[in-house]
Amino acid sequence: MKIFRVIGNIVKPNYVTSFKKEVRALKPEHAVESIYAELGSKHRVKRAHLKILSVEEISIEEVEDPMIRKLAEGERR
Repeated sequence: MKIFRVIGNIVKPNYVTSFKKEVRALKPEHAVESIYAELGSKHRVKRAHLKILSVEEISIEEVEDPMIRKLAEGERR
């Protein structure tokens, strides 16, 4: 599995906020789909209100999320 950092904005009528999430996925398309599902379920954000700015593959050393880092390091052994 690869690790992707997805950066984007949540654009609602009353406000705009940015987000940066790290997810494990096989392809960038799967990472974006995972972000849509996660933000939609946890924060009730519709897909139309999400604007993905960038999707980049990152190395284990660049990972900021401790849970993703632990999963990736365990997989590497």
